[in-house]
Amino acid sequence: MGSPRRLAPSLLLLCSSMLVSASTAAQAPAYDLIIRGGTIYDGSGKPPVVGDVAIKDDRIVAVGKVDGKAKREVAAKGMAVAPGFINMLSWATESLIADPKSQSDIRQGVTLEVMGEGWSMGPMNAKMKALDVERQGDIKYDIEWTSLGDYLSYLEKRGISTNVASFVGAATVRVHELGEGDVDPNLEQLARMRALVRQAMNEGAMGVGSSIIYAPGSYAETDELVALTSEVAKCGGMYISHMRSEGDRIEEAVDELIEISRRSGAPAEIYHLKMAGRSNWGKLDTIVKKIEDARAAGLRITTDMYTYTAGATGLDAAMPTW
Repeated sequence: MGSPRRLAPSLLLLCSSMLVSASTAAQAPAYDLIIRGGTIYDGSGKPPVVGDVAIKDDRIVAVGKVDGKAKREVAAKGMAVAPGFINMLSWATESLIADPKSQSDIRQGVTLEVMGEGWSMGPMNAKMKALDVERQGDIKYDIEWTSLGDYLSYLEKRGISTNVASFVGAATVRVHELGEGDVDPNLEQLARMRALVRQAMNEGAMGVGSSIIYAPGSYAETDELVALTSEVAKCGGMYISHMRSEGDRIEEAVDELIEISRRSGAPAEIYHLKMAGRSNWGKLDTIVKKIEDARAAGLRITTDMYTYTAGATGLDAAMPTW
């Protein structure tokens, strides 16, 4: 047999480095975070399961029985683990300015604030800004934005904790061009209103939101709302509405929402379905049938509902607009 070969020093060093690298790679944590042993609610409506959730690079990468290690592990036995909650009707428009950390919602699991039911923080003109400053309550702030997109960017630059999204308010667009009076837009004014909606959609708005139980939003006629929603439909957005009535005229209010969806081509959602007044409680079956019939005809009509039986709003909702 020949004598054993000796490895050159440089080759020994290379082999040694490869062994160290392989060992380090094997020991490196596979994940940034593992939440261990929690009761997982995945948001689908399926029964919860006990398991682990692994996160890497701000993404959920494994759910169930997760092997391996993480830089940080959290024991969640006996606790619920769920995706972040969506506040569908958020009025954190001002409180996020005062408290970018949003501790009141974050600590309840809310990670997305959806704004813009009727009113939005843009578009604004000089008169609107002056009135808003005059009407500010406990939270005082300078209005450093003009469009809805400007406002969302303003929040982003402040470093807020939650994600945010917004509809553009139909009342906001109306006030921008018509003021707060009970007047109808002429063709030129309506064209400018439509342009404002298009701009908001291009800036990331989810659609247009009306709240036509309150003045001055209630001054908008059906044709006006159809015109604004038609611009939304072109951009793939939707129409949401706190309808014109939630009491004695709720059937007519639902008919109006369905008409706006049909004529504009946009999906529509009732924000929120309720029967105000004992005499109206028996109308639920009729209302549900209207929605189901519209859906059967091909319209994308949806609704959401409070999960409790009480409700409250401002006194002006029950007063004649005059």
